[in-house]
Amino acid sequence: MTNTPVESPAQSHLFDSARLGPLELPNRLVMAPMTRNRATADGVPLPLMATYYSQRASAGLIIAEASTPNAVGQTYPNITAIHEDAHVAGWRQVTDAVHAAGGRMFLQLQHGGRVGHPDNSGLTPVAPSPIPLPEPIHTASGRRPAVVPREMTVEEIRSTVADFAAAARKAVDAGFAGVEVHAANGYLLHQFLAKGTNHRTDAYGGPVAHRIRFVVEVVEAVADAIGPDRVGIRIAPGLTVNGIDEGDTEDIYPALVAALNDLGPAYLHVVFADPDQPLFQDIRKAWPRTLIANPVLGWGRPLPADGGRDAAERLLAAGADLISLGRPFLANPDLVERLRTGAPINPVREEGLMYTGGERGYTDYPYLPRLAATIHSPRAARVADHL
Repeated sequence: MTNTPVESPAQSHLFDSARLGPLELPNRLVMAPMTRNRATADGVPLPLMATYYSQRASAGLIIAEASTPNAVGQTYPNITAIHEDAHVAGWRQVTDAVHAAGGRMFLQLQHGGRVGHPDNSGLTPVAPSPIPLPEPIHTASGRRPAVVPREMTVEEIRSTVADFAAAARKAVDAGFAGVEVHAANGYLLHQFLAKGTNHRTDAYGGPVAHRIRFVVEVVEAVADAIGPDRVGIRIAPGLTVNGIDEGDTEDIYPALVAALNDLGPAYLHVVFADPDQPLFQDIRKAWPRTLIANPVLGWGRPLPADGGRDAAERLLAAGADLISLGRPFLANPDLVERLRTGAPINPVREEGLMYTGGERGYTDYPYLPRLAATIHSPRAARVADHL
């Protein structure tokens, strides 16, 4: 990669406003969806989550953590969901708090597919083909061997598409401006895209045109349910997490992007985007609307000293419209101000705190001293957003 110098705060486009569907964003920084396991066992968001997200309301957009559209889609313990009225009520507390702090939110919809366990959901996971996850999975009683998922019938595929649409409607009822369909990171939609997990011989397997069909049908149903300008899609070309082997990455994504483009969604979100990669450049050329790019900051390594700003600037220069950051927002509730001013970045604490529940490693990361007094004042938080 080339090392493009970081622009001065006065020159940087990271802090320019931008339009996304029905939203006017005050800056181009997006808080990426990050699973934090702070919900109840049945997926209801807890009040602590309202504090966590409202602390980070200065992001141009928050994409809230993955929420399951049905019970069998649950991945791990204490994951949020959006298929019951209680889920809507729990999320409404979160969106109300973020709106009061001047923020904007989408909700990510995620079905785990084979990334699930009966100990977590009470159900046998489903997947495009009966191929188990090649590694143990976290459950409430510790890591357990993955089970063989049931191959989805065509009727189950259709009902799952309907579940995504219903979840999108519930997300809007809960106060979200829109939803992001998760077709990345080795979960159900990604499993349909990849040769290694999709051995079907019907209209949902085999050639690329068939393997992209489920993703396209989900996005189409969600767009029909809430309007395409409220819909985004997350993809991860070439990512091998959760045992994914796409097999023909260079063929999958041009076909998928073209099919999704015809549906008119508001944005495409590319995970671990590399501005020097030809496929990223091709996706940018083919996608006519907002492109959100998530830079590679090195999972398992300390955050870069600049909080990812250099990587963000390079992606903007390569044509991305918005930049999503995960761990920098996790550890820095006032990340926008820190990046804007060049202030020091809080390091991420030990990884275990990400998923243990409670305030530690969640809502107790420090603010810059001059902003610390604003964290309990929605009006002051809105003012701080524009500093």
